[in-house]
Amino acid sequence: MGSGGSFACFKRAIGSFYFRLVEKTSKGIMDTQKLLEHYRLTQDEYHVIGSWLGHIPSRLELALFSALWSEHCSYKSSAIHLKKLFFESPRVLSSLGENAGVVDLGQGEKVAFKIESHNHPSQIVPYHGAATGVGGILRDVFVMNARPMALANYLCFGAPFADLTSELVDGVVQGIGGYGNSIGIPVLTGQTNFHPSYNKNVIVNALALGYFGPEDEVVSSRAKGPGNLLIYVGARTGRDGVHGASMASESFTENQREDKKTCVQVGDPFYGKLLMESCLEVMKKNLVVAAQDMGAAGLISSSFEMISKGGLGMRLYLDKVPLRDPSMEAEDILLSESQERVLLLVHPDKYSDVKNVFMKWGLPVAVIGELIREVNVEILWKNKTLVQVNPLYLTERAPRYCRFYRKWKAKYHVKTEQKAKASLPSNKNQSSVLLSILKDVRGCSREFIYRQYDQRVGVSTVKDCSFPIGVLRLPHSGRALGLSMGGRPHIMRMDSLEGGKDSVYEPALQLAAYGFTPLAMTDGLNFGSPEKERVMSSFVACVEGMAAASRSLQVPVVSGNVSFYNQTKERSISATPATTMIGIKDSLKMPASTISKEAVSYGVYLVSAHQIFYKGLIGEVFKEEPVFHGGLNSFSSCSFINHVQKACVAAAPESIRLVGKLGLAYTLARMVMDSPVGIEIKTNYDPFQERLYEIILVLKESDVSVWKGFFSSDSNAINVSLKMEKLGFVVEKPVFSFNDMELSISKLQESYNGGWNRAFKNTPAEQKEYRSSLSSG
Repeated sequence: MGSGGSFACFKRAIGSFYFRLVEKTSKGIMDTQKLLEHYRLTQDEYHVIGSWLGHIPSRLELALFSALWSEHCSYKSSAIHLKKLFFESPRVLSSLGENAGVVDLGQGEKVAFKIESHNHPSQIVPYHGAATGVGGILRDVFVMNARPMALANYLCFGAPFADLTSELVDGVVQGIGGYGNSIGIPVLTGQTNFHPSYNKNVIVNALALGYFGPEDEVVSSRAKGPGNLLIYVGARTGRDGVHGASMASESFTENQREDKKTCVQVGDPFYGKLLMESCLEVMKKNLVVAAQDMGAAGLISSSFEMISKGGLGMRLYLDKVPLRDPSMEAEDILLSESQERVLLLVHPDKYSDVKNVFMKWGLPVAVIGELIREVNVEILWKNKTLVQVNPLYLTERAPRYCRFYRKWKAKYHVKTEQKAKASLPSNKNQSSVLLSILKDVRGCSREFIYRQYDQRVGVSTVKDCSFPIGVLRLPHSGRALGLSMGGRPHIMRMDSLEGGKDSVYEPALQLAAYGFTPLAMTDGLNFGSPEKERVMSSFVACVEGMAAASRSLQVPVVSGNVSFYNQTKERSISATPATTMIGIKDSLKMPASTISKEAVSYGVYLVSAHQIFYKGLIGEVFKEEPVFHGGLNSFSSCSFINHVQKACVAAAPESIRLVGKLGLAYTLARMVMDSPVGIEIKTNYDPFQERLYEIILVLKESDVSVWKGFFSSDSNAINVSLKMEKLGFVVEKPVFSFNDMELSISKLQESYNGGWNRAFKNTPAEQKEYRSSLSSG
């Protein structure tokens, strides 16, 4: 499959240009290898750089190549595979290569959205790592002239009692809330997972969505117009985050947190608010030609990417950059990742107007360069040239590695559905099993997390984190915009190909269940080292699964992020695709996810397209090996999603919920838990069998025929996997009855709502007792 680590242009360029660099330092002699280790460059990369430059590279030149050729910036191990994804749609106005993807919603409205990782910084300094992840993704959106309307986050932590897990959870959640709440953007939805593979490597992916009204133009990051000015706006540059992009492109060793803290940025949400409002003001006044967030690799990345997209060059005057510390050297200035900074491209005639706006907001603004027609970059310090280089060497001609991988072979497949059932503890009855699942950290309430977020600021929130999807009211049309997050690591641990498909189909089904038409998606792909065959094989399988699923749904990927090297020593994280899909709906009305007292005597139904039977999270709760049977068929999955969406629009159910994890009984318990009524279920289905895909409905009698019209054997004769079956009734008594199981709603609530505190907030002795109770059942 993959052919190793080199790429053709490197082989052609190296030729006989081999040399050994010896540099004098204050400590003596640093030879080539030590220098390359410092800058995280390979020998081959070093030789090519020298060949292209025609001389021994200076430390500053190596620093620039190190940053822009890092995995974080160049996507050198993933780019050839990302081309397989589905990107095309008439609705897509901006896609990969821009700050964020932009989608046309019709009626003059557009949205920009993107998900991005901040994993490595969050592992080192949880609060600031997570906070600056939020700040950075917000800038990606508002530099396009989209006003941010919503945030979301996808988080993965280690086992509850592992070293640092509690500290990481608290720090990350407080960081997300601290930045988002202060800047005034609501957190609408999210997902949180726990597994020992994240013990040493937390996953923190942040998403932002911004809105364009009918009069708002999209501002590109593509440079144009030789003679136009490069304008620095925002906070002064400091030493924080220097070499942050390179740090995010390598694995951790044990006990590296202290050593890496200088690579983590520190954010200021109040300054971020000023920057957001001032940038939106100059853009709405049509004063800006192009804009780029100064994110990973700071000024060097933003400027080089901007001019490379436009096929132009620039002169960059480092002595004009606003600094916090005037003693900073060129390398630190170029690579600093100080937060709340943006690079604008402005026509000289409009600079005075731009300057006045930023001065009004009290923000530094400076001309730090200009565009030139020649494809060349000249970096100067007080009229002395420090670097001259073709920018394409650092961007378009960055390495493109074909890492070795094999065709995916799933490890845990079994041949029959029966073998995919969980073997539940013999010392527990079914009621005890359900309560154990509800109190386990994998199944308990996440209210501790989302109650720390402001979910209603901005008055556009229709449904918040307490609902399965986030929903916004669009300002101009009044329509509903839905956001649904996907990507289930427990499925990826069994099969990366099917997990990749599921990361697309599952959020689409979540949207369809509430009547939304899926439109577009963004993806954050979090993996271990691409130099490991198993990791790279998993990555390729995941991408190919996502590509097949998104193409079958005609839902394009418009933006995203790849984060490799999420490992410590040789221990990689579980492969973790974090996706977010948006959908549109004319009405703000939608079914509930719980059951109201008006639904007493209504029927409880299951609609399904059973394609996969597995023992995933339930197996993990009870310490069993995962087992997997079946596979996701594109036609069946798309048919199910389309039928559910159409049926929901034709006859909205009283309540609806996707059976997402931990089986049928768990989902029914969640559905009734916050309800004043109960349910009585009689079915042959195993209450703890995990299956894809199923949806639970509560329907009044007059709507049953409408739904049966979509799911009867006649209506889907070419796809007999779609089914609709009655499970039971809603009853007035607040009790959960499932065959022989009978539990009071209060008992369910006690386990579900108390699980978090039992895992994280109790005394060591109580935690030990809790851990023992989980391991025994």
